[in-house]
Amino acid sequence: MSQRAALPVGPSAASALGAARRVVVKIGSSLLIDAATRQPTRDWLAAVASDLAALKAEGREVIVVSSGSIALGRGRLPNLGARLEDKQAAASVGQSLLMAAWSGALDPHGLIAGQVLLTRDDTERRRRWLNARATVEALLTHGVIPIVNENDTVATEEIRYGDNDRLAARTAQLARADLLILLSDVDGLYTADPRRDPNAAQLPLIETLSADILAMGGGANADAGVGTGGMATKLAAAQIARSAGCATIIASGQTLSPLAAVRDGARATLIAAPDGPMAAYKQWIAGSLSPAGALTLDAGAVTALKAGKSLLPAGVTAVSGGFEKGDCVRLIDPNGRAVGVGLAAYAADEASRIRGRRSDEIETLLGYRGASVLIHRDDMVLDDR
Repeated sequence: MSQRAALPVGPSAASALGAARRVVVKIGSSLLIDAATRQPTRDWLAAVASDLAALKAEGREVIVVSSGSIALGRGRLPNLGARLEDKQAAASVGQSLLMAAWSGALDPHGLIAGQVLLTRDDTERRRRWLNARATVEALLTHGVIPIVNENDTVATEEIRYGDNDRLAARTAQLARADLLILLSDVDGLYTADPRRDPNAAQLPLIETLSADILAMGGGANADAGVGTGGMATKLAAAQIARSAGCATIIASGQTLSPLAAVRDGARATLIAAPDGPMAAYKQWIAGSLSPAGALTLDAGAVTALKAGKSLLPAGVTAVSGGFEKGDCVRLIDPNGRAVGVGLAAYAADEASRIRGRRSDEIETLLGYRGASVLIHRDDMVLDDR
């Protein structure tokens, strides 16, 4: 994926949406599922699908993080209890219903929905993170709209997100999105709860998530219906997204075509991000990870990397350390000097088997067709020397 600049800090959510190239849209159960019938809100879902189609027609890439599987499953299994295994059973039944609803809504626009189920492990363990990112990238490359949900059927309490606001933020981070849109039951962040305080003021632009701003989030909405999140979780999600260079919009979803409404200037809160997603990602690689091994390169590979190329197996002369796929490794030039760091696309034993060989030999050497590079240029940071 090519590098994108940070979104400009504009005066409105509308300008941020107009500038974004890759957008993650989070939709909660309270918007998607009718609380009385436990069925999808068909008219609303159809209108949102039209919004997504319009964004796609403008050349934008769109990812949806959708709640709803547990609520739909409970509609079919109304006697389930509240234990974790009951929720997992509901999710198992409801996930196919959720995807059927999304597929039915997107199909009239010629769009394909692709199911992506994640747990916290998938976005926090680097090997699984790389695999999940590759899947999302492949779906987007083929014009598919990924529909992301938590994999509740296998997640334990220890590895669950617990709310899809955080999952949406991690998805935005994983996908290096420009913009995260959290559709809510209110049109943004207020200085106080507008349902209880008539003097509460809406905040259209937040440039820094200070302690005072975070305190305005309060607790989860008491009347969230079938949903589980509140403004506090949305601000926590915005913090995650912001650290990844991704701006966040908190907007009302309680209208038909909520994304078109944002684009047309409807009231919403924009939480700006100081850096673009690629810059933030590179900072994370360079400053937050300890190298677990090293790759020694020939002179031609060093020259290619400095020209902006990825690292091919043919340019590696030696492999050291016991690193796994997704671990950070140091890059060493023929004179033993460090020239940068990057995330390995192969574990150390596999890297040793393919070093010095052509990319078209990887499948024969390893027995499967993996990445054609040892480190992709997007997953690499070179020293400024």
